[in-house]
Amino acid sequence: MNQRHSFDEQISFSAAAAEDFDRLFDLRITVMRKHLERLGRFDLVRARTRFEAGFAPEHTRLIHLGNSFSGCVTLRPHAAGMELEHFYLAPDLQGQGVGGRVLALLLTETDRAGHAVRVGVLKHSPTRRFYERHGFLFAHDGEWDDYLVREPRNAA
Repeated sequence: MNQRHSFDEQISFSAAAAEDFDRLFDLRITVMRKHLERLGRFDLVRARTRFEAGFAPEHTRLIHLGNSFSGCVTLRPHAAGMELEHFYLAPDLQGQGVGGRVLALLLTETDRAGHAVRVGVLKHSPTRRFYERHGFLFAHDGEWDDYLVREPRNAA
């Protein structure tokens, strides 16, 4: 059942901890599996190893809609600004504007700090269009990912 969520529900963040690893990994697999299978790249062991190698609880936030855990996002310092990684929302929240609201909050924060934001998206993923709608521009491509950048906006 795809329950519509009210735009009145407050989005909030809380700090992730090492103990959140398993539920965040499970969310990642739920969200990414079909896209990775489409490219012939789904391997549960490799996915876990990669997520373990890149999991940084000190830069990861849990996303809450109202009082419910709804997803996660990592925003870590990068040489040219900030790197946006592991942005996963529960499938029943996708396509309802929640991701755009979360991203807008993050971009307001990075704009205030004067940071560019870089993100990698799986090639041929509809996620690329999501980021482009929010001002990200294609920077370069890799073997499996396209990389996009959004320069900071004036926080007037």
